Amino acid sequence: MQLTPCRLRTHQWCFILFNVLLFHVLLFGADLLEEYFLRSLPLSYTDAKTLEIRERARKLHMDPLKANLSFTISSAAICSDREIFLLVLVCSSPENRTRRNVIRQTWGNVTDARGYAVLTLFALGKPASLTTQLEINEEAEKHRDIIEGSFIDSLKTQTQKMLMSVEWTVTFCPQARYILKTDEDVFVGIQSLAGFLLSLTQLEDVYIGRVIHHAVPDRAPQSPGVVPVPQYPEEFYPDYCDGSAFVVSQDVARKVYVVAEEVPVSVPPDVFVGICAGKAGVTPIHSSRFSGEKHISYNRCCYKFIFTSSDMKEDELFKDWKETSGGGDCSLLETYYGLVSCKVLTYIDKFKQFNLDRIKNEVLHFAD
Repeated sequence: MQLTPCRLRTHQWCFILFNVLLFHVLLFGADLLEEYFLRSLPLSYTDAKTLEIRERARKLHMDPLKANLSFTISSAAICSDREIFLLVLVCSSPENRTRRNVIRQTWGNVTDARGYAVLTLFALGKPASLTTQLEINEEAEKHRDIIEGSFIDSLKTQTQKMLMSVEWTVTFCPQARYILKTDEDVFVGIQSLAGFLLSLTQLEDVYIGRVIHHAVPDRAPQSPGVVPVPQYPEEFYPDYCDGSAFVVSQDVARKVYVVAEEVPVSVPPDVFVGICAGKAGVTPIHSSRFSGEKHISYNRCCYKFIFTSSDMKEDELFKDWKETSGGGDCSLLETYYGLVSCKVLTYIDKFKQFNLDRIKNEVLHFAD
């Protein structure tokens, strides 16, 4: 029986999908091996400039500079005289109060991970609306977890927000051992992340996330994220951790702060941190347990193992948090099958979305 062209295409797509899924299932073990070996890589920094940056960071004393720092709202007192194991800074849009409340009621409500203190704060720029500013003032008074810069929050000031977060951390929370920067649409597995950080043998120069290799600057003149050649002339960005979520140790935050004035704020915020870290001799470490910008399809044991999943809807956050925070731990076998399930379902969802987008494009093409 001869297949029609249409059915042949369907079979071809199924064959491709099967091989892609098989490939990623086999890569599961490679993910963990990659994570282990990259964590163990030695660092080398011998040039005079790098050594000078690291020495400045080590001797950094912020008390004389506090008077010159400008924050519209600062929850400075919440960090004073506290030993913080993990400081979580959530980059949030001023208008997204509902999303902040969802985080406060789910993973952001964790204040203790394996006996160590966790503190979650929200980093914002100023809203354009006075009404929104008044609402933020009330929110800050109620929850005491808002850091607001003196700049207007917009797409063009996201790197400024990142720099503000670093500045606030090294100034008002210098005793925080690790800092997690994340976005407000991300699910964070605080307990699994804390367990991972406690297992680290490298206590300094920690800069961990989903590493991006050979990213290209946006040169489109009309793009809101354009990076002009005079400001960054290189063809590629250095390796950096995807900005949806990454962790740095306190010493790396200080190194980024020290070198920040040498890096153009026109580059994206995650690239900005990567460039600063590179100048200070800090190498980004890859972990496949950070999802990057990808949304991971839900499986309880998978979510208890991974660190992040992006593009989360609010109802998903509530449901997934309720299930993962309750119940017992997953066995090694349950975790393995959970991760395989996550990978398979995630790629099936991508395949479905690809076909849906293709159908929509064909409909629009014939409509024209």
